[in-house]
Amino acid sequence: MQRLATPLRGRIERFPLTSRLLRANPLGDPHRRDVTVYLPPEYDRQRQRRFPLFVDLVGFLGTGAAHVGWKAFEDNVPQRLERLVRAGRMGPVIAVFPDCWTRLGGNQYIDSPAVGRYAAYLYREVVPAVEQRYRTFGDPRHRALFGKSSGGYGAIVHGMRHAAHWGAIACHSGDMYFDLCYRNEIPRVCNTLARHGGKPERFLRAFYAKRKLGMEDANALMFLAMAAFYDPDPTAPLGFRLPMDVRTAVVDEQRWRRWRAHDPIHLVERASCRRNLGSLEGIFLDCGSADPHHLHFGARILHDRLNQHGIAHRYVEFPDTHSGIDYRMDESLPWLYRQIGGA
Repeated sequence: MQRLATPLRGRIERFPLTSRLLRANPLGDPHRRDVTVYLPPEYDRQRQRRFPLFVDLVGFLGTGAAHVGWKAFEDNVPQRLERLVRAGRMGPVIAVFPDCWTRLGGNQYIDSPAVGRYAAYLYREVVPAVEQRYRTFGDPRHRALFGKSSGGYGAIVHGMRHAAHWGAIACHSGDMYFDLCYRNEIPRVCNTLARHGGKPERFLRAFYAKRKLGMEDANALMFLAMAAFYDPDPTAPLGFRLPMDVRTAVVDEQRWRRWRAHDPIHLVERASCRRNLGSLEGIFLDCGSADPHHLHFGARILHDRLNQHGIAHRYVEFPDTHSGIDYRMDESLPWLYRQIGGA
């Protein structure tokens, strides 16, 4: 833990991006978003120099700008980057913090007809807009994508599906092994929805009218968001289906298979996903061994399957939970920098 945050010597900029891909998205979320960018102090001092590009995907209930804000007794991401540079552990980078917030509380960073085209938004709009404005290498091999929790899920799935746009990825405590991390939440979600007649649309109306966010409501909201990403259905009232009977909590196995098709431990069995992962310059995967969402079991399975398929990666399991683990970036960020040719 840092007693005092590292003073920031670089600068933070924001520019508006009007997205064609997010226009008229099903949730009515804004298609004009601010993109937050960190520029290292070297950017202004060395005006001919180009820099690697790091893209940070935040977890559920977060948005990109939160990672450049003040933190008690801890560095935010730009401060962390500068501290690591001054310690000689990595070189300077341009870092991007995209806004992918949705009315469902967050993002899994994949394309969904029930939410919007957020995967394409990242690599077809955000990255080109940043590279047009700033002195990056303009080469996917010099781009790193990293995130934690939902952001970690986004990073590993982009590595599996969209590797042509990235050089290396880091997944911290990413969502995986859905049969354990999500399926076990079904009775709890059903109990919450029961207070609203078992109707997700009634729950959402009541949720948006509340003054305070409770944990049970946040958990139910997250589950609805996952359903919107993993099982969209334009014919459903909200544009997605739930994988269970809300009254009995009995799982509809046919619908559940749609969720499992997005699970990294199953995606890795697809030849196309393995080819994509194998084309990356580096894959960093870690998780706390006491993760309360049981994500460490999924991380272990993915680690084993990557080994079975001969896909090089770095795997670390550390003694901690799911929250307050930003310090793990002290390991992943320098590692990513080395993989994409920064040093």
